[in-house]
Amino acid sequence: MSKAHRVAIVAMPRVQLLDIAGPLDVFAEANHQVGHVAYELTIVATEAGPICCSSGARLLPDLAISDELAADFDTLLVAGSPYAPETDWHPDTVAWVRRAALTSRRYGSVCSGAFLLAATRLLDGKCATTHWAMADQLARAYPDVQVQLDAIHVRDGKLRTAAGVTAGLDLALALVEEDLGREVAMRVASQLVMLFRRVGGQAQFSRSNKIAPVGRSVLQEIQRWAAANPEADLSVPVLADRAGLSARHFTRLFQGEIGMTPAAWIERLRVDLARQHLETGLETPKQVAALCGFANPDTLRRSFVRHVGITPAEYRRRFATLEEGPIAIDPTEA
Repeated sequence: MSKAHRVAIVAMPRVQLLDIAGPLDVFAEANHQVGHVAYELTIVATEAGPICCSSGARLLPDLAISDELAADFDTLLVAGSPYAPETDWHPDTVAWVRRAALTSRRYGSVCSGAFLLAATRLLDGKCATTHWAMADQLARAYPDVQVQLDAIHVRDGKLRTAAGVTAGLDLALALVEEDLGREVAMRVASQLVMLFRRVGGQAQFSRSNKIAPVGRSVLQEIQRWAAANPEADLSVPVLADRAGLSARHFTRLFQGEIGMTPAAWIERLRVDLARQHLETGLETPKQVAALCGFANPDTLRRSFVRHVGITPAEYRRRFATLEEGPIAIDPTEA
């Protein structure tokens, strides 16, 4: 029997409980599936005593950094908290996490735990991810980190990082597959009623890409009109004429103030509107395409996959919130 993998999950004050409990249950189920202790699990607190989680539940950690804990773990994961991006980390905490990570076979974070890990500078020059709502903030605070906005979890050398909350289960399952093989990992996923491989990335869950008018008043007026008339001809000549500008000047002004070309903005607008129809409506993909200004369902499908990561049909299956009646899905769009 091989030696057990020692897994430590670092819990900061007001930690999100699922960031800890999710991975722990995956590793515990792996132990059950193989019939022996493949993983020894430890919760390490950044402060002594019980931890009050973000939900109000209290968590009793196994150890605390202040216990002069030896950093000799096989795997070190830092769990996140809704308050992590604004936390001013104590130098002793940062130093311990850095030391523990460097002496581990692999290390990483779940959700906003990436902020504490980034403070150690171990993410500099590395690809990493975090919750979609905090990804831009992480990139601004630590510009040397190559933040992967859409990833569910990322592997870069010894580093493993997961997106928001439930992505911690995906990451833990990937670690089980690394250690114990695909068959064991698949049995764990089956027992926990979770997908072995999640389809698509974080974009399908993100609500941060809602299109809102920005820029000077003439551009905001154009954006409002476009949002109210997505099925209209929204080409640059038409929009420029409506703004009373030449096409060249309009394009230059729009890109300078909005940060993207008019065509790219219109595509994002139409995809965002399509998401709303798919979530709440009964229209077929052909009808959604027409309502949102796409030439046909194929054009909608290509744009949707590019921005959201899954097809419109798959998005509707996952996110439609209909109280009654059938969900209109074209099988050819699956």
